[in-house]
Amino acid sequence: MALIYDNRPYKTRIKECLANDFAQKAIMKAQDVFYEKRNNVVGLVPEWLDFRAEAASLRDHVLNNLDYYVSQFAENAEKAGAHVYFADDDKDATSIALEILRKKEAKMIVKSKTILTEEIALNEVLEEAGIEVNETDLAEFILQTADCNPPSHIVVPALHFERTRIRKTFAEKLGYTGTEDPEEMTHFVRKLVRERFLKADVGVNGCNFAVAASGTCTIVSNEGNGRMSSSIPKTQMIFVGTERIVPDFKALDIMMEMLTRSATGAKISNYFSMMTGPAKSGEADGPEETHIIIVDNGRSGILGGEFQDMLRCIRCGACMNICPVYRHITGHGYGSVYPGPMGAVLTPLFVGYEVAGDLPYASTLCGACTENCPVAIPLHELLMKHREIQADVIKTRPAAEKAAYTAAAKVFSNATLFDLGTKAGAIGMKMIANNEGNMPEWTKVLPVLGGWTQAKEMGTLSIKKFRDVYAEHEKKRNKEKK
Repeated sequence: MALIYDNRPYKTRIKECLANDFAQKAIMKAQDVFYEKRNNVVGLVPEWLDFRAEAASLRDHVLNNLDYYVSQFAENAEKAGAHVYFADDDKDATSIALEILRKKEAKMIVKSKTILTEEIALNEVLEEAGIEVNETDLAEFILQTADCNPPSHIVVPALHFERTRIRKTFAEKLGYTGTEDPEEMTHFVRKLVRERFLKADVGVNGCNFAVAASGTCTIVSNEGNGRMSSSIPKTQMIFVGTERIVPDFKALDIMMEMLTRSATGAKISNYFSMMTGPAKSGEADGPEETHIIIVDNGRSGILGGEFQDMLRCIRCGACMNICPVYRHITGHGYGSVYPGPMGAVLTPLFVGYEVAGDLPYASTLCGACTENCPVAIPLHELLMKHREIQADVIKTRPAAEKAAYTAAAKVFSNATLFDLGTKAGAIGMKMIANNEGNMPEWTKVLPVLGGWTQAKEMGTLSIKKFRDVYAEHEKKRNKEKK
């Protein structure tokens, strides 16, 4: 799956998502649960804001010295016995992976959940080359079985699937004959996946954090599949985003404190795996070979610019667990493997405004995402910056929008025009208002106005404004003074 998996117009995607009641309700429930759990575990850490500030400072330090830490990580990983490769973009990354697999004469791989490989479309490239790809994370397994259905969340990607749909998919694709009980279906998948672990030629993993001081790659998960894919196959392949590096284990400890609490509202994850090169002599398990592919794919282009703060992101999903827009348009409204506020900032930086210019407008700019980000990324400010660039610098917004805002600016900046305009608007609205004092149904089809009346009951403007009341008050007070 490529970074952009749905190229249809933004409004077309949104209308489809708004009509999907189950997906909306699933997102709403997940948001409520995750947000409550996050608040509970964060509340147990009195020093949370101090940790947050330190985590942000650590991420900034690494980004400001990224060339040094990438080199240090690569050097130490090679000392530990790993083979390290550098990929400028998605094509480089998939070509390197394909070359490694061909040298190993690999026919089948198993993967733990890694969003970076979705960003670079690894599965598609390998399958086109005749290599069988098996997702082993339960949610990713469900999506792959359902004809590679796109994810709706970066932590719980199959959130939009109801159990009856999962059971039907398993029955049609895998010959499942059991009930729709989640536990029974999980046991069924577990049996299938374990067989694939034993048959796989190569295990593919992502990396939550790479430790520069030791060349260690880490995986955080709540299922055992990550550990099995990193230890059972004889060859291991790890994909690391260039920005996912921490200096040492002390820094890793701080980042882990932020990640698990922010992602799932848990103090710790069920599994935390650290991989430092292949298995050493005398070790009971682990791969014979470890290949680490460090992927840039547009990240270096963000360094040193207005959006560098976005590279702090640790992919916890906390921003989308509080976002009111994500709550309604769901993950599929974004058309990118990175949904929510973080995706609305990051995706245009990777693919450009021509492809994803509408995403920064999928926000109310309420700032809740910024407040909940564990590494203090000013997400709503970055979204606003995207809008400013499109509107004022490269001027990609529609001419009609520019004309409307230019006219509005003139009216709002002139007291006389503002007064006349709002009074005329109030008179016009009262003339067409229904018995309840709101705009009637037919206004939902009107340009601009319909955007408000479709989603809410819009009352009428008052002819008498606060400034009129204040003027009367001042006039009365001055008269009393005399």
